[in-house]
Amino acid sequence: MRFATFNPFNGRVIEEFEHHTDDHVIDLLSQSSQVFPHWRNTPLAFRGELFLKLADLLRNRTEGYAEAIVREMGKPIREARAEIGKCAWVCEYYAQNAEKFLANEPLASDASKSYLTYEPLGTVLAIMPWNFPFWQVFRFAAPALMAGNVALLKPAPNTTRCGLAIEELFRAAGFPPTVFQTLLADNDQVRHIIGSTFVQAVTLTGSERAGISVASAAGANIKKTVLELGGSDPFIVLEDADLAEAAKIAVQSRMINAGQSCIAAKRFIVSEKIVDKFVSLCKTAIERLVVGDPQDNRTEIGPLARPDLVEQLRIQVERSIRKGAQLVTGGTLEGNFYAPTLLANVKPGMPAFDQEMFGPVMAVSSFKTEEEAIELANQSDFGLGASLWTQQPEKAQKIIPQLEVGGVFVNAMVKSDPRLPFGGIKKSGYGRELSALGIREFCNIKTVYIA
Repeated sequence: MRFATFNPFNGRVIEEFEHHTDDHVIDLLSQSSQVFPHWRNTPLAFRGELFLKLADLLRNRTEGYAEAIVREMGKPIREARAEIGKCAWVCEYYAQNAEKFLANEPLASDASKSYLTYEPLGTVLAIMPWNFPFWQVFRFAAPALMAGNVALLKPAPNTTRCGLAIEELFRAAGFPPTVFQTLLADNDQVRHIIGSTFVQAVTLTGSERAGISVASAAGANIKKTVLELGGSDPFIVLEDADLAEAAKIAVQSRMINAGQSCIAAKRFIVSEKIVDKFVSLCKTAIERLVVGDPQDNRTEIGPLARPDLVEQLRIQVERSIRKGAQLVTGGTLEGNFYAPTLLANVKPGMPAFDQEMFGPVMAVSSFKTEEEAIELANQSDFGLGASLWTQQPEKAQKIIPQLEVGGVFVNAMVKSDPRLPFGGIKKSGYGRELSALGIREFCNIKTVYIA
């Protein structure tokens, strides 16, 4: 079965590919399983050396990889370069910290000695999205492979070349050829792969629908899963917040990657006493954004990755306006570009509040009391992250435990950082990536008791 990748900036076909045949998929799975015993027994220091070399290659090849990202999914070149740099960082982080994270952990018991060990599971299937086609892969691969697992990557179809480039990169760094492999598989093949005896665990970053499908297949075969799904992160601005800074970071948080980010702030919940000023500041900042060719260093907003994403966003915005949302600026589209947009007077019951908006649209709501702000923030099926703005630390400490999310960032935008656990609750998924928790997700946490 053939499929093609398209440049979202001009709509032109970039390249055509063939899905791997079932026989080839089985061969790749078998190779992965066969190399696992060798890889798990390589010294941690050796694995670390390979990841440090990988980090160097990423930095030396930044421009080529960044251009591949731009071509396949339309990310502005400045952001694409930053994505490659972050991949190098996560490789170095686990090369330097894996030994500490995986060290035996003493336990108190009536034994002469008891402890936990962290041992690799085997082959981990990674089903990764298109919006951060390098970063999403490396934030899984660095901890999983440093722990001694081996990896199979199923990239998003529209970023296939990026997925193949990552496989080549691992080989160039000196990894055994079958420790990291890229599969070009369709959805039916993926279900069979999950059910195969070769795969011990699955990680997915993607939509809620994809999460349900993968979790169902994995559950039916009793396979460990980590799911990082959608988000509709609240950005809460209390009356005492530094309003200028909050508005500046709000626009940045919403518009990064043209709004195509799970952890982008999506619902802006602002005190009614300052909401008009907040909207005015955001409007000014949004209208200054440079929209254009993602290959241009000046561009801040590129096209959306696919035409269907533009159409979905158009429907969500128009339905929200019909229900009473106020269009402050934007709301237009051309080709795969959707103009940076600001909606005010957004309320529950509107798509802009109830649904994840995967594009450059800010949705601003207001509240009278802090209790109402918390209620609005939690009024979502998702629970990935939250940004809270206040200059009173004691007030922040009171609100933090009441927010139903996997992470709260006070006076800062929600972001992923190798040093911090990353993940959500509710329909945003389960499990954690990054930090010590991320490397242990795909480990057998074994209890040892010596009488």
